[in-house]
Amino acid sequence: MALKNSTDRGALERLLLSRLPRKEISALVQSYTQPYRELMSYYRCAMMEVETKFNVLNEELSLQYDRNPIESIKTRLKSPESIAEKLQRRGFPLTVESIEENLNDIAGVRVICSFPSDIYQLADAFLKQDDITLLQRKDYIAEPKPNGYRSLHLIVETPIFLHDQKRMMRVEVQFRTISMDWWASLEHKIRYKKDLPELDHVNRELFECAQMSAQLDARMEKAPASRRDRRRGAAHRQPMGRAPVRPAHALSAGLRRGSVSIPVSRSINQQGSPAEAGEPCCSL
Repeated sequence: MALKNSTDRGALERLLLSRLPRKEISALVQSYTQPYRELMSYYRCAMMEVETKFNVLNEELSLQYDRNPIESIKTRLKSPESIAEKLQRRGFPLTVESIEENLNDIAGVRVICSFPSDIYQLADAFLKQDDITLLQRKDYIAEPKPNGYRSLHLIVETPIFLHDQKRMMRVEVQFRTISMDWWASLEHKIRYKKDLPELDHVNRELFECAQMSAQLDARMEKAPASRRDRRRGAAHRQPMGRAPVRPAHALSAGLRRGSVSIPVSRSINQQGSPAEAGEPCCSL
């Protein structure tokens, strides 16, 4: 006789479990959960590997450019509920093998950078490492999503080394600037708020804020670049007619001998009249 509904099936399951010894129940649960727990631990190891790589890059680039290109690094492991929902939505079986084969975003690493140029520099340096394999790249900075979302997404494969084997694990890496990150975080909270009135109006407001965020990134990146250009220009400009700079030890020796004269193109002598061009204003 077929069971009428889920309530009947649940009652039957409880009856069968009540007749099983506790040890057998524990072994049954363990047989189902242990493979999942092992897989999640492998994903955690993969996240640690990727996070370490970015910490090393941040340390090296901070010495080269006198600033840290990475503001922060966040990691997250997808929850069991999210994994099950995604598998069911895509029509995949709820098995450990299906998780590893069909989902690329179980392990996630988010790198928050100062400027958009830092994102591409870090991504290029990361992908050049010989143990990183790029599987997928989506550049939502060059081509933002219709709602205004901006980020650079990479799906990569990296090895983890266990005590008896090497496993290749997939990790999703997201690169954002600070403004990209706060917009995405607030957009998620606002969009999934219950009973949100005037959804079209809210979408327009969020899109306009995303555009303002992109403009802010562009302006903030130009500011330090323009200061660097001005400093470089000042360093390379030299007034006409100025004598070449002499080494400090040669200058001090000349001062002791009294043989150093300082030529100037135009100066004021002791009487207050202009000195002739090329005439020393003083001799020591």
